[in-house]
Amino acid sequence: MFHPGSRTAAGVLDAETPTTTSQSEEGLFYQRCRWCGTAMFHRLLCPVCAGSDLRTERSAGLGVVRHAAIVQRNTPAARNVSLVELAEGFTVRGRVLGPLIAIRVGDRVQLATAADPVRREPVFKLREEPYSGWL
Repeated sequence: MFHPGSRTAAGVLDAETPTTTSQSEEGLFYQRCRWCGTAMFHRLLCPVCAGSDLRTERSAGLGVVRHAAIVQRNTPAARNVSLVELAEGFTVRGRVLGPLIAIRVGDRVQLATAADPVRREPVFKLREEPYSGWL
């Protein structure tokens, strides 16, 4: 997550992090290239045009699960790791809350917290209950 006061890509490298944030400062921040308009997450240069003039924007936090996996290594219990494509056009790795077998590709999710305190990844929650019946 970017330092809220930083408006450049160099904010990724800032060592200082805010100790207290108000509700209005919380959220998932991403970058958008001022030259070509590409949205990206945690980059120093645009992956399309290699431009360094990036502005920081706040995501609405709505997205779709594009890949979901259950990881059981280096952890006492199984956990979910998902790639979520957000409405703004960038993809981020995070965790989706809910039963592990209920999280599927194509599920709509919403940001729950911008950074998990242990893994420092965004945490999402399902927007609607998964379909539990058979076709």
